[in-house]
Amino acid sequence: MRCTQCGQVGLEQGFVSDSGSGARGYARWFGSLLERGVIGIARTRGLPQWQIDAFRCPNCAHLELFAAQRLNLRR
Repeated sequence: MRCTQCGQVGLEQGFVSDSGSGARGYARWFGSLLERGVIGIARTRGLPQWQIDAFRCPNCAHLELFAAQRLNLRR
């Protein structure tokens, strides 16, 4: 994989962690525009979700994020 910023080959795979209240330990991408509830929390129930895969360039530290794996979660 090649960095889209500097062209370096060999990105390091990692992950973006979600450590908020009730987090599953990884960040997720939701297929919808952000809507907030009455107290300001994002509404996510019933929305399609994908786990975020992250890759870091060892040369310029640029992050490449991909939402490749759809999650089948019940909430």
